[in-house]
Amino acid sequence: MKDNPNNLIEEKSAPTALGHESIRKLLTTYAIPAIIAMTASSLYNMVDSIFIGQGVGPLAISGLAITFPVMNLSAAFGAMVGVGASTLLSVKLGQKDYSTAQNILGNVITLNTIIGVIFGALMLAFIDPILYFFGASDNTIGYARDYMEIILLGNVITHMYLGLNAMLRSSGHPQKAMYATIGTVIINTILDPLFIYTFDMGIQGAAIATVLAQCIALCWQLKIFTNKQELIHLRKGTFKLQRKIVTNSLAIGMAPFLMNLCACVVVILINKGLQMHGGDLAIGAYGIANRITFFFVMIVMGLNQGMQPIAGYNYGARQYERVNKVLRLTIYAATFVTTSAFLAGELMPDLLARAFTTDQELIKQAANGMRYLVFFFPIVGFQMVTINFFQSIGQAKISIFLSLTRQLIFLIPLLLVLPLFRGQQGVWLSMPLSDLLSSVIAGWMLYRQFRMFKTEKNNR
Repeated sequence: MKDNPNNLIEEKSAPTALGHESIRKLLTTYAIPAIIAMTASSLYNMVDSIFIGQGVGPLAISGLAITFPVMNLSAAFGAMVGVGASTLLSVKLGQKDYSTAQNILGNVITLNTIIGVIFGALMLAFIDPILYFFGASDNTIGYARDYMEIILLGNVITHMYLGLNAMLRSSGHPQKAMYATIGTVIINTILDPLFIYTFDMGIQGAAIATVLAQCIALCWQLKIFTNKQELIHLRKGTFKLQRKIVTNSLAIGMAPFLMNLCACVVVILINKGLQMHGGDLAIGAYGIANRITFFFVMIVMGLNQGMQPIAGYNYGARQYERVNKVLRLTIYAATFVTTSAFLAGELMPDLLARAFTTDQELIKQAANGMRYLVFFFPIVGFQMVTINFFQSIGQAKISIFLSLTRQLIFLIPLLLVLPLFRGQQGVWLSMPLSDLLSSVIAGWMLYRQFRMFKTEKNNR
């Protein structure tokens, strides 16, 4: 297979452009596709909540919120395989080790199948005790179970879809990965009302729509990876697990696994605290507020993905002025996004909540919770960009530490202590307080890093 000379020129010139092209232009070029993919992913989750809330009822929203920890746990295992294997694939492609790259793709299929089946089977075997532990009550267990049983039956499809999307990005098809994500949103949006309203299947219909949307996207991904014209494609002999590929993939994917696992613990504590001090509707209120704020968070994550290669390249080239500039621009953009979330959450939370439900009490509780949730959001954008910045310049340990400060060091202790004194309000207060404290730590770490830049520049 011959390389197109124009493609080679473009491939060679793209990295060097990171060192001299306008930072604003580079950030726009790299961030916009990532933002589109991230917001599509966020809308994917939001669509289910809206149709379930409007079509099934307020307690169904609470039942759906109970399933969040299961979703986070599933995502943790998915990220461990997907992120780890896709990173390893990028390295092997860079080394032109195409044989190992082919085996990585085959191993991802096998590994996702094994983990998907085991995880789904174990969860299904103990579904009721697990959901009760996660905060379900006798009023919401039926909704949570009906939804999760179908999602877990399709767990292999979910793992495979997410894993292959990561492989698409790493094998040089970021746009196709974006199309797969957008496609699932569109298909899910079409199928949700069909199964919920037309077929009168309630919350189970929403789950079926979700699995079917992922199944259709997975078929398209498999079609791409079975095309023999592709440099990396599925072939016989690559599906047998290789110890080195598996251990390296899981080792690289351990960081996102631990972060998702931490998120799982946090959501369990939030649900249990709200159940104890506020009841079922309080959990539904968190489900609504969380979906809305997550939309803005995903935009910032898209900005971070755009910043990462620019900051990394210029840090490696010791062009610290350009590193500083891309960091500043990303912080400004992220702060604009999270400040917009703050204004929306403080000024019109009732209007946002009404998109999910017509129940007046749930609207009231969701609006109240949202005001707490977004209270320190103007500085959350800065914190998120700082975490990603350290990852971009190869300071992975600092990045992981900052990621865990909000959840492990601040949020979990606050969730255990504050509700003892302030009840339901204590649960809601824990989240903005952890945002504030972790942002202060992030600011201090960033200040230290730039002092090091300045010292190194002066010594040159």
